[in-house]
Parts: sequence; C-alpha cells; structure tokens
Amino acid sequence: MSNPSEQIVPDSEHKGIVGLLPVAARPFALLARFDRPIGWWLLFWPCAWGVALAGGAIERWDLLLWLLVGAIAMRGAGCVYNDIVDRDLDRQVERTRSRPLASGVTSLKAAWAWLGILCLIGLLVWLQINGTAKLVALGSLALVAAYPFMKRITWWPQAWLGLVFSWGALVGWLAIIPQFHWAMLLLYLGSIFLVIGYDTIYALQDKEDDALVGIRSSALRLGDNVRSGVLLFYLVALGSWAAAFWMLRPQWLGLVALVPVGLHLFWQVATLKSGDGDDALAKFRSNRFAGLLMFLACLVLGQAG
Repeated sequence: MSNPSEQIVPDSEHKGIVGLLPVAARPFALLARFDRPIGWWLLFWPCAWGVALAGGAIERWDLLLWLLVGAIAMRGAGCVYNDIVDRDLDRQVERTRSRPLASGVTSLKAAWAWLGILCLIGLLVWLQINGTAKLVALGSLALVAAYPFMKRITWWPQAWLGLVFSWGALVGWLAIIPQFHWAMLLLYLGSIFLVIGYDTIYALQDKEDDALVGIRSSALRLGDNVRSGVLLFYLVALGSWAAAFWMLRPQWLGLVALVPVGLHLFWQVATLKSGDGDDALAKFRSNRFAGLLMFLACLVLGQAG
C-alpha cells in the first residue's frame, strides 16, 4: 500500500512544485490545495475584475500582485478550515478520503497551526488596502466560517460559495474607488451566479457519494436539469455584468468586450457531459480562462471610462 502522505485526490494537480517539496511538507501543501491552483485563480479573478473595472489595473498593478498573494493564502486557509470541519465526512467520500486530515497523515493541532500561518499572510495583504476596503474585507470572515456547514443544511451550498468567492470584487473596486457604486454591486452579483454555475459543474464529480452520505449540492438538486440550470446561472451572470458595464459606459460597443467570456461560458454548457466526472472537472478548471477573459473585458472598459 502506498504511503498516505503521497496519496492525492483524483482532481489534484500534484505534479510541479508540490512534488518537489520534502515529504513532511507535502501534507500541508495538500491541505492548502497548493497542488490545485485553480482554486486561488477563481478567488483572485473577482478581485482583479473589481480593480480593473474601477480603472486601476494599470496604475495599481502592484495591488493586483498583493491580491494574488492574498488569494493564494486565504484560499489555502479556507481549505484547511474546511478540512478541519469536514474531516469525518471526507473519510466517507472516495474523492476526499485521502486528504491529509481525513487519512490521518496530519494531526488536527498541526492543521490549526498551519491555518494560523496562512491567516497571518492574509493579514499582511489586508494591510496594503485602504480603510474602506479593509472593513469590507473583514465582512467576508463570517461567510467563510459558515460555508462548510452549508452543505448540511441547504441544497444550494454553491450559492453560499458564490457569496464568499465573489467578495473580492467588492474589495478590489473599493481599493481603487472607496465608495459604493451600483456597477460594483452588479459585478459582484454576476460573479455569484458564475460561481454557482461552475461549482455545480464541479459537484457533478461527487453526486453518488454525496447522496450516500447526506451531503447536499445544487448538482443533486437539479438532477437531470444540470445543463439548463448552469445555463441559467451563466445568463444571469452575463446579464449582471452587461448592466454594470452599461452603467459605466452606456454604449453598445462596451458590451462587445463581454462577447469572448460569454462564448466561453456557452461552450462549457454546450459540451458538458453531466455523467462524466473527468469532463466536469475539465470544464470547471476552464473557468481559469473565463476569469482571464472577464478581466480583459473589465480592463478595456475601466481604461476607457
């Protein structure tokens, strides 16, 4: 039997820097999901959208780098916290039972210590933003703390994840323009529905195990209507972003910037194989590219405004 410290979950991208780490350090990298960069990309992109749409992407390129560091650290912290809360459930799901806490490779005490270190890195990034953005950023902590419990009480934990993973859109905007604007809120709303869509796709991998152990998800709730459900979520996301763009620049030409990301999202839905876990994972990971396309759209509009 292989050493548990070398076991990885099926959706892990373990090759690369994590594979170069000493064996003793690997469980901590896996706890923070450093082996799966898609998570911190998805957390970072809304931050970058907010900065770009507010017109600060070029002048405050340093802020984008800080937010990227913060996304890596806080996504890692969120994953460690999630694994602490879900360690018993994770043992019952095929895809997650080899995680360091669930498999017993890492102790609970060590996991809490690692969580503290990651939060300290997040604190350093928090100190780089203005007071308004600081206060709003703190508002996300309650959402993050509650997220692991949502799958036990609602069929829509993906909606709660949307609130959490999209929060950076508010922080990014306010770090450039420290005042609320409807365009900022519409950007946030669109991001929430994007997250619901792509995390529903992600949840397709665990439908059978989730049903057995009593974990709820939008993929289970939608049943055979997953594709139409995801399409609806993506349409609301695009509509919200279009409204945000129109508020900042009421010209049809400005909406053209959303065409590439819109085409990508429609491609996801049109080619999704709901019964194929590998395809679902590939479509989920493709949102790294969707995030980049949306960033470019925000950059174009933000610099033209």
